[in-house]
Amino acid sequence: MLQQERLHRIHTLLLQVQQMSTERIMQELSISRETARRDMITLENTGQAKRVHGGIICVHPSKEAPLNVRYGQMIKEKRAIAKAAIQLLNTGQTIFIDAGSTTAILAEELRTLSGLTIITNSLQVILNLSAGEGTRHHLILLGGEVTTQPQTHGDQTISEIYRYHADVALLSPAGIDPSAGATNYQMSEANIAKAMIQQSQSTFILADERKIHQVSRIQYAQSHEIDVLITNQSKNTLQIEALLHQFKQVILA
Repeated sequence: MLQQERLHRIHTLLLQVQQMSTERIMQELSISRETARRDMITLENTGQAKRVHGGIICVHPSKEAPLNVRYGQMIKEKRAIAKAAIQLLNTGQTIFIDAGSTTAILAEELRTLSGLTIITNSLQVILNLSAGEGTRHHLILLGGEVTTQPQTHGDQTISEIYRYHADVALLSPAGIDPSAGATNYQMSEANIAKAMIQQSQSTFILADERKIHQVSRIQYAQSHEIDVLITNQSKNTLQIEALLHQFKQVILA
């Protein structure tokens, strides 16, 4: 097993259990104590873990950037992902869309289509769909508490999601990984995404290359629950090849 693969497996496990002993690392990966020690040093040097007596502990990633900051990041790539996603949709379908910078761009691209029923907790998605000459879709904004970011959440939002049955859920996670699946930073956002998946026939994950092989705090979908993963073309061919073998369908925009 290559070191990069070992490091990825150790880090994924660490995010799930928060701390690991040297013995467990040796057992999980079938490696020697010296190899485990070198890998733990590497993880510490890259800021992904901290060594303690007898093993390592998790170092949590910094909080996700605010939505208004993310709007200005990877715009070209996000738009390519959005364009690829709308090619998979058909007039008459009902779709869920969660809140995020990628799904906000998706909403802009959806203005080129018509005849969809779009259900979302994102005020920005609604605004983007309604811009210009207005929308040719049936729009439903889910009720609930409004956060400092333009989206609704909470028990009311979840309850309303369960009133609907959708053809597709289009979601943008904080991280997507073959082992850990789709993850988010906030429990409230993860709960919304999970409910949308449960009420949809298909799940499309929209994630630019920065989110690939990233694992955030809370899982809301396992890899086998994701029908299509749409990401942008990347120079990291090894990263993309790993995805092609782990997900049902991967589209490179």
